[in-house]
Amino acid sequence: MDTGGSLALFMPIVGLFVLAALFAVGSVGAAAVVGPKRYNKAKLEAYECGIEPSPQATGGGRFPVKFYLTAMLFIIFDIEIIFLYPWAVANESLGVFGLVEMVLFIATVFIAYAYVWRRGGLDWD
Repeated sequence: MDTGGSLALFMPIVGLFVLAALFAVGSVGAAAVVGPKRYNKAKLEAYECGIEPSPQATGGGRFPVKFYLTAMLFIIFDIEIIFLYPWAVANESLGVFGLVEMVLFIATVFIAYAYVWRRGGLDWD
């Protein structure tokens, strides 16, 4: 069994990964060495989308629960959308059954979205 020939097929991919890693590490290293080092009070403060930073307690303070709820909603809806990709790839082979199942899935996602929207889960105030 000749494994040298089959492993040689993967060498360009391995070379690209090595080249990409060297470029990433080299870019970060070059920026640290060559970049300007002019620190001031404004650059060391937290940036909150143009809003004046709120005072933080020592140790980082606590985030409101609203941040976590928004993050969880994003992850839930993002993962649900990922399920559309395999269906899109195998759409023709699934036929009508696949279409009906996907319509039910999308309807469930939209019902959950409407529920969250109605309950005020997307309001940032």
